[in-house]
Amino acid sequence: MGLWYHVAEPNSYLVITGAGIEKVLIKKKAFVYPFQKVSKISITPFDFSMALQAMTVEKLKFSLPAVFTIGPADNLEALEKYAVLLTGESDGRPTAAASKGAVAVAAGRNHVQDIVKGIIEGETRSIVSTMTMEELFRERKVFKDKVIQQVQSELDQFGLCIYNANVKELQDTPGSEYFAFLSRKAHEGALNQAKVDVADARMRGEVGEAEKQGKTKQEVAKIHAATAVLETERKGEKATADAKLTDKEIQIEKELNLARINAKRESERRDAELNTEVEKKRAAMELERLRATTVTQAKIARESAQQKADAELYSQERKADGKKFSEQADAEAAAFRRLKDAEADFKAKEREAEANFLVTKRAAEAAYFKKEREAHAALIAHQKEAEGMSAMAKAYGEMANVLGGPQGLMQYLMLQNNTYEKLANANATAIKGLQPKINVWNTGAQGDMADPSAPIRNLFQSLPPLLSTIHDQTGMQPPSWLAQMPPQDQVALKNKMVDGTIGRI
Repeated sequence: MGLWYHVAEPNSYLVITGAGIEKVLIKKKAFVYPFQKVSKISITPFDFSMALQAMTVEKLKFSLPAVFTIGPADNLEALEKYAVLLTGESDGRPTAAASKGAVAVAAGRNHVQDIVKGIIEGETRSIVSTMTMEELFRERKVFKDKVIQQVQSELDQFGLCIYNANVKELQDTPGSEYFAFLSRKAHEGALNQAKVDVADARMRGEVGEAEKQGKTKQEVAKIHAATAVLETERKGEKATADAKLTDKEIQIEKELNLARINAKRESERRDAELNTEVEKKRAAMELERLRATTVTQAKIARESAQQKADAELYSQERKADGKKFSEQADAEAAAFRRLKDAEADFKAKEREAEANFLVTKRAAEAAYFKKEREAHAALIAHQKEAEGMSAMAKAYGEMANVLGGPQGLMQYLMLQNNTYEKLANANATAIKGLQPKINVWNTGAQGDMADPSAPIRNLFQSLPPLLSTIHDQTGMQPPSWLAQMPPQDQVALKNKMVDGTIGRI
């Protein structure tokens, strides 16, 4: 005897009894202590077939083949009932494997099947005895549901449940031909009904064909009318869309103009800010330069005065020591003064060099900052200009799609920019100041063609005004042999022109 750890298979449970357990304990895995026993129960469903002999309320016997799939319900309460009531042999003895001390899934289920079969037969006979044969045929699903419900209510007390129930076709018992006669009757009735249905279907087909043809013509007329109405509506919608497009184009143009103006003003504002910053830096640098120069000069003056005072004090002290050292003191004082002057001059030049370096550095930084800001401002201006041009190109592309292509867009832009008006003004300016001369003459034909020399006379009568018009407009003189006439003939010709025979405007 000892402590053991047991684990059940996926389709089974451990049933533990013994010390510390009131009834049974159902587990998937557990420690088994001394004075306890463990066995396994399987919850795998099992099915079995049966041919039930039953009798209806009309005292008609029949055979009902059926197949049921039944197994323990997968919950603790049902498993406890199943373990207590149905495990082991039918006389209460443990199975052969359990009696030898082995823990295995119980294999004997014959007594369980006998119990289930008895329950199914009893409940099915009680239900069939209250129904007629016609009800069994007509309400097959209702009958199946009743059987499952009644049987399940009885199986609950054993912890079992019905997973599936398949009720087959009803069959005759030996010596009975009830279902055979019903099948034959149904066959003959179906055959006769089929003949009637064929004749009725033929009649309905001919009538339906005529009705369909009439309805087809009616529907075609309705479609034509609806098409006309839709075309009218589409034209109205197109006009509305064109108006909306015009409004949208005007709005886009307005927004583009505003964007250009804003970009230009932003660029100018930024340029002014950069100029202001540069001037501030330049003023600060000049102030620092002046401050450094003034401080350096004051310091040099102070150091020079201090050194001079020290030299005079030293000279007086040396003079007090005696004339013996006067020449030596003078020489040393002169050397000391020269040394101090050299140091002061060196420091002044060093300060000046540092100031020049600082000024040059600040100037270079200011120039670099100015160039950088100018480049940044130019970049922003170009970016804004590019974005405006991109938006304008996109808008013109959408307008070209709406207006039917590039040709429609070009015509719209020419109208928008008054191009046609400008062309007309240019043409008018081109011919402005010209003074064309128009001459009209009449040969005097009255419709009387009796004179055979009239065509020749008319031709020669038209030459003088023609040549005169050419001379007035081009300055070209006709040859003397063609246009020379005696003076008296010229006077007669002028008289005719005055009388109206030859008119000139």
